[in-house]
Amino acid sequence: MAAGPPEPRGLLVRVLDPEVEPPDDAVSTRILDGALDVSAASGMRHLTIDGVARRAGVGRMTVYRRFGDRSGLVEALVIRECRRCLAALDGAIGPGAPIAEQITEGFVTSLRLAREHPLLNRLARLEPETMVGGLTHGGGAVFAAARAFVADRLRASQRTGVVGELDVEAAAELLVRLAFSFVLIQESALALEDETAIRATARGLIAPALARAGQRPQGAAGATWGK
Repeated sequence: MAAGPPEPRGLLVRVLDPEVEPPDDAVSTRILDGALDVSAASGMRHLTIDGVARRAGVGRMTVYRRFGDRSGLVEALVIRECRRCLAALDGAIGPGAPIAEQITEGFVTSLRLAREHPLLNRLARLEPETMVGGLTHGGGAVFAAARAFVADRLRASQRTGVVGELDVEAAAELLVRLAFSFVLIQESALALEDETAIRATARGLIAPALARAGQRPQGAAGATWGK
């Protein structure tokens, strides 16, 4: 019987642990690229060691030697792709930029990843139940990790002085819920046909709404995103 998928909570710990490094030699990279191609074409549930080996042009024992078993291969693939996505989001814009621009570029990058990443695109279009299950499994560990990532970025912006008094956890949750909704439900009446339109939508509608919603009430003056 094939090994089941790694538990989300433990896997997320490893995704965020800089000491956990999947093999990155040329052959291992080719194997992980093959695993990404296979899972994007037919779904993660249909990923097999034999199929990945054929795709990568290596023997099945080579895959076993580097990743142990199917579960180890899936874990290495998820860690690599999660880190690639987080790096893209983290590099979209610096924490010293105006908060409206941070929200805008984060939104643009999230939609770009959802559309261009081969596995994310497949899951969103053809297996949304798998993505929703991943978000809710293990007490919502994936969602919590995404919220923590965004909250850390908001705190970094507070340290630079770009963001003032703010309910960081509430604002992070709103941003993450909004991003996941656009990833899972790609049909929209909003102008999202290209990145110029996405930026205009984010600047005009999303950033102002989240700025107001994320404020922490504190008397008449209230809290603000910026100083």
